Amino acid sequence: MNNLHQINTMRSLLIALIVLSSLSVAAQDTLSYTKTEIIYGRKDGMALTMVMLVPKERSNGKGIISVLNGNWVSAYRMMDAFSTRQNMYVDRGYTVFGVMVSSQPKYAIPDEITDLKRAVRFIRYNAKQYGIDADHIGITGSSSGGHLSLMIAMADDKAESNTIDPVDKVSARVQAAAVFYPPTDFINYGQPNPTNNINQVALVRAGVASAFDFKVWNDTTKTYVSVPNERRIQIARDISPVNFVSSDDPPVILIHGNADIIVPLQQSETIIARLKEANVPTNLIIKNGGGHGWRNRETEEKNFVDWFDKYLK
Repeated sequence: MNNLHQINTMRSLLIALIVLSSLSVAAQDTLSYTKTEIIYGRKDGMALTMVMLVPKERSNGKGIISVLNGNWVSAYRMMDAFSTRQNMYVDRGYTVFGVMVSSQPKYAIPDEITDLKRAVRFIRYNAKQYGIDADHIGITGSSSGGHLSLMIAMADDKAESNTIDPVDKVSARVQAAAVFYPPTDFINYGQPNPTNNINQVALVRAGVASAFDFKVWNDTTKTYVSVPNERRIQIARDISPVNFVSSDDPPVILIHGNADIIVPLQQSETIIARLKEANVPTNLIIKNGGGHGWRNRETEEKNFVDWFDKYLK
């Protein structure tokens, strides 16, 4: 009797697995893209990963990097929203790369910028394999993901000189950027700051203090230690995209709500002014009443797809 019960149980489990497998295959068949997870680097024994979405119907041979990051944290839970939201890009033929980087509280912002540069280089190095043109890559992100995107867009493109890895020897440049409500100036945040002090209380309240806890290696103690305040202020300048605008920067479009109390509209207005002074093609769309994110944001994001269509020719 026990054997019969076990056999029936095994049959039930087998049927359930077959049904679940069939549902999974059916769900994949309804998607407009194929999805592949890729390791683009390794760090402290961990893998740095991204997910590639490739259009099933037609590809335009161009790539979009979507930086999956909020509060300078990347998490796999962001993948579901990413996969849904990227349909508008995939439907236009773009291959989309959802990139995750190392996160606070373990890692600070400079580490995340380094990771993202590695991801751009990895995609460019493997562009032919991914079916895209290495010289037609755009980048997008929101909030901290937007900040990181702009740090790539404003980068001076210095290659890694002391490396044997061929990936790190290629360019980390992008050819267009489209960003939602990004922090751009950590010294003058919301208003001019003649004291140049960093508002530590505000960082703690926002839950991002660890992202600004910049550390260096101490060879005596064999530990990472926080940098002194003067050096910390300089690093804050060095991770502020507004300080790196130049005439060779790629075209940039920003969308920002005028009711955003997390990242002031002033942050987008400041960098847009600098980009205009440098004669870089740019546009700022202000969402009336928009806070730090809003419902049906896809309506505004369609402007990003049009922007990439225009400048990733």
